Order: sequence, then C-alpha cells, then structure tokens
Amino acid sequence: MASIDENILKAAKEIVVKFIECGRLSPSAFPEAFQSIYKAVDDTVKAHVKPPVQSPEIKPPSAGQKAPSAKR
Repeated sequence: MASIDENILKAAKEIVVKFIECGRLSPSAFPEAFQSIYKAVDDTVKAHVKPPVQSPEIKPPSAGQKAPSAKR
C-alpha cells in the first residue's frame, strides 16, 4: 500500500503546483489547498482500489496420492 500512498502524495502535489503555476492559487494558500486536494485524491483512489487477491494455499499431496507428474 505504500506505493499507492506515495503516488497519491505525488499526484496531489502536482495538482497544487499546476494551480499555482496557472495563477489559480497563491503560494501562501498551499497548505490549506494541499490538504483538501490530497484528501480528495486519497478518497477517490482508495474507493476504487480493489484489495489484492490472495492465491489459495497449495497443499502437498496426502499419503497414498501421487504427485502430479510433468508431461514431456
């Protein structure tokens, strides 16, 4: 999950920087704007991320059963 959080942080930063570059936001408003943009990006991403699928456990063959052999 760390890489998702890292990407959310980078995306929020880029959005705020673009707003400053375009003149839609003053640099002094950075802290407040960053918090609200970060929360919006975080909520959106985490609402659409599916939890990882866990693979089923592989059990060794029981006594009396043969292990599958590879065909050549």
